[in-house]
Amino acid sequence: MSKIELIVNSLEQKVQRVLHKMTELKKDNAILKEELLKANALCSKQMQTLKQYEDDYKTLKFANSILGSDDSKRETKLKINSLIKEIDDCISNLSD
Repeated sequence: MSKIELIVNSLEQKVQRVLHKMTELKKDNAILKEELLKANALCSKQMQTLKQYEDDYKTLKFANSILGSDDSKRETKLKINSLIKEIDDCISNLSD
């Protein structure tokens, strides 16, 4: 075998290895993209759950303050005043 044939054969083998490696990397990339989508969906779901828990906490905190908790009488008064203002605004909008 001539020297040129050896170089060509060696080059062909290297190209085949690179192509094989590229195929493997494409498969790995597809798998990682799928995992990323799943992780993003899970994160989004957990953020929604967290938001719901925060809303529930605020509601419970308000309910406790209405029940006569001494810790947050000021907050209760402010919230009630805020609700009264909202009701007044609604009434004025309805009467227009």
